[in-house]
Amino acid sequence: MTAAPGLTAAPGLTAALDLTAALDLTADLVGLTRALVDLPSESGDEALIADAVEEALRALPHLTVERIGNSVVARTDLGRPERALIAGHLDTVPAAGNLPSRLADGRVHGLGACDMKGGVAVALRLAATVTAPTRDLTYVFYECEEVEGDRNGLARIAAARPGLLEEAGLAILMEPSDAGVEAGCQGILTADIVVKGARAHTARAWQGVNAAHKAARVLQLLDDHTPERVVVDGLEYREGLSAVAVRAGVAGNVVPDECVVTVNCRFAPSRSAEEAEAYVRGLFPGYEVRVTEVVAGALPHLDRVGGLVAALGAEPRPKLGWTDVARFAALGVPALNYGPGDPSLAHTAGEYVPVAHLEQCEERLRAWLR
Repeated sequence: MTAAPGLTAAPGLTAALDLTAALDLTADLVGLTRALVDLPSESGDEALIADAVEEALRALPHLTVERIGNSVVARTDLGRPERALIAGHLDTVPAAGNLPSRLADGRVHGLGACDMKGGVAVALRLAATVTAPTRDLTYVFYECEEVEGDRNGLARIAAARPGLLEEAGLAILMEPSDAGVEAGCQGILTADIVVKGARAHTARAWQGVNAAHKAARVLQLLDDHTPERVVVDGLEYREGLSAVAVRAGVAGNVVPDECVVTVNCRFAPSRSAEEAEAYVRGLFPGYEVRVTEVVAGALPHLDRVGGLVAALGAEPRPKLGWTDVARFAALGVPALNYGPGDPSLAHTAGEYVPVAHLEQCEERLRAWLR
């Protein structure tokens, strides 16, 4: 048996998936993508892949490399008047019987192939082979994107070494975007709508007030609500407001005195977090609204990234979802999503990344950097 494509086998090791082998960043792009997929890196368990990425990057004399937790930052320092940043996360969701990788029908299949080891492979190839870019570059390969925000590698870097991110004039996040440009992103708000009632024994239900029944009014308000379509920089962001959970009751023989309807709101980047909160509260007058999370989105800033968009040869689309471009926006760095793979395949057991997407993203970014 031979080492997995894109891996240089260490002496004496012949296993098909030799997880101690070195990443070969000059290997073909498909082989490198498969090698990354075959390195397990579920969120919180990125040490192995971070070690491999760090080792491969430290071998490149044109880069300065720094390790922050299980995130790896590599920089050129050529004295260029501009600096750009290219970022990709190393972690994946839990496996779903989709390892090891396989190549079939012009696609690399496997855990994280789409989200986003294909994009990481493109960035690593560029880091290794574009040694004299026209602008200085910062590459960030980070941990824990797929879990709660306080564990996010970008957030940790921003807290510990904000200058590493803030010095960039723009950022590219290698999120799967069908090899096109998805600009900005929506914000997220989660809130509990609390409906009050009064407890009673179900044998004497008329003595109480059933909060679960009264919650029908909240659900009707949600069903009647028409989410707004907001145009920003010529891009239409479709907002959404959905009930995602309904909780009531303490026992099977007790009329519930409280029912909580959890709603998830996706709001346009033109709304601030405060404006989004006020908007949602205004939809439920007379009810207690407990906001449990609110995270602002990111404006598309096409006026600041238009040159890059033109160089990539893609018609920009709005990002209907939240991504880490919002973290860059909070630091004052305009950012966009650009990466191989169909975002609708992310986190699915059958996820894959088309080889054509990998090649197109590498080719267009390489041309821009040169």
